[in-house]
Amino acid sequence: MRSTLLALFLAGGLLGGSVVAAAEPVGRAGNKTISWDELETRLRGRLIQNQRERYELLRDGLEVMIAESLMEQEAAARGVTVEELQKTEIKDKASQPTEEEIKILYDGNKEELGGASLEDSRERLTQYLLNVRYREAYQAFIDQLKAKYPTSISLQAPTVEVSTGSRAPLGGENASVTIIEFSDYECPFCKQAEPSIEKVMETYGDKVRLFYRDYPLPFHANARPAAEAARCAGAQEKFWPYHQKLMASTELGVEKYKALADEVGLDRAKFDACLEKNDFAEAIQEDMKAGEDAGVNGTPAFFINGRLLDGARPFEQFKEIIDEELAKNKKAG
Repeated sequence: MRSTLLALFLAGGLLGGSVVAAAEPVGRAGNKTISWDELETRLRGRLIQNQRERYELLRDGLEVMIAESLMEQEAAARGVTVEELQKTEIKDKASQPTEEEIKILYDGNKEELGGASLEDSRERLTQYLLNVRYREAYQAFIDQLKAKYPTSISLQAPTVEVSTGSRAPLGGENASVTIIEFSDYECPFCKQAEPSIEKVMETYGDKVRLFYRDYPLPFHANARPAAEAARCAGAQEKFWPYHQKLMASTELGVEKYKALADEVGLDRAKFDACLEKNDFAEAIQEDMKAGEDAGVNGTPAFFINGRLLDGARPFEQFKEIIDEELAKNKKAG
């Protein structure tokens, strides 16, 4: 069932103004009327992004309010002020940076420091390291308090309905978490995201399943031919090993595609004939259309049970969403 995002935004008061019935035109230019569907389609990607940003803002604010409340309850239980509690559990537990740590940070950031000497940068570097430790001590203490006091979050993340495409997935057939990746073999950020995806599959195994969908960007000349080559490997049921080698490769081109075909043990005659015929142009276009309908406007883009996570993100950001979805499924079951 297709959701009308603009109607939802207006109904929620997010865009302001009065709500116009979805059946009525929202604008007119001479003899041309502009419908809700036309307007929504034009802005769909931005609306989905804004919806996610609004959720993240609300979620961050909620986490702060929860932390403040937990601190107040623990301070009351100990008979101290919140400031005294924070000093005992956070500031006093954040150790001072060592000279070696300061030197390592300095050596790795000389360019950002504008050529300043170690002595001139010492106070700045020391404060940076202390702030990192304060944040770590703060989060560790909040986690302890969450375990001590009943804590829950019922704020629901926005989701987008996304089809999985025609490829067989990696992972468990009955997995409760589905990841749909829209990606491009020539995109450097897509390649950077691969270690995170590999760690997700290693960590969660059959609890997740991963679908790959093609989204070759128009300014990447090799992206679509590479997608064709991967689909030709898929025709011989070796998409995933070929895909992994293609993502790891810094070189793209027909000769490279054929060399990788040999590496994964494909029938070369069939593979070469497949490349020449360009049989999968329509299938690639279907993937791109599905991505556009879901609001994809760049690569990589991941939908985790419909929750959008875009860009080359670290494993920890995938883990946060996956753990929430697994917990939600466990609660529902």
